[in-house]
Amino acid sequence: MIIHPTPLKDCLVIEPKIYEDSRGFFLETFNEAAFIKATGINLQFVQDNHSRSSKGVLRGLHFQETKPQGKLVRVSNGSVFDVAIDMREDSSTFGKWHGVKLSGRNKLQFWIPPGFAHGFLALEDCVDLHYKCTDYYDQNDEMIIKYDDPDLRIDWPKNLQFNISTKDQSGDSFSFIIKK
Repeated sequence: MIIHPTPLKDCLVIEPKIYEDSRGFFLETFNEAAFIKATGINLQFVQDNHSRSSKGVLRGLHFQETKPQGKLVRVSNGSVFDVAIDMREDSSTFGKWHGVKLSGRNKLQFWIPPGFAHGFLALEDCVDLHYKCTDYYDQNDEMIIKYDDPDLRIDWPKNLQFNISTKDQSGDSFSFIIKK
């Protein structure tokens, strides 16, 4: 695998080794020993999630306040614009965001460490997004940042009609959350 740093401290894009021929392809989506060796990250994954979305669905921006989840995100079908926001107040990239296009074609993975908010926009119909988590989901600990927060100025892809849940539409501003 090839590890690509991002502008966000500790976030990584992971390019897996793909074995392709006329029959199709094979790749390891996760190998604990190889992951630790390549990244130096030795965290236990405790939950795997699979999300299916149609074009224009925007999910997020979510994080857990006291039980932060690290996430290893990939897409097996379709494509997304995947976003991480550094919520760690002691980080040099606190309050910054970075977006990565993940797709079933490019097979990239996005490592988002504990302490980051996460969200994504489905760019195609029938997108399957998978992510491994380092802590269990706790709805009582979940915080939501508005996807269009003016302080963050996330540059979401244009020319799509967004489909956003009521829960995600009711998210708080970044500045409100950090003042809590």
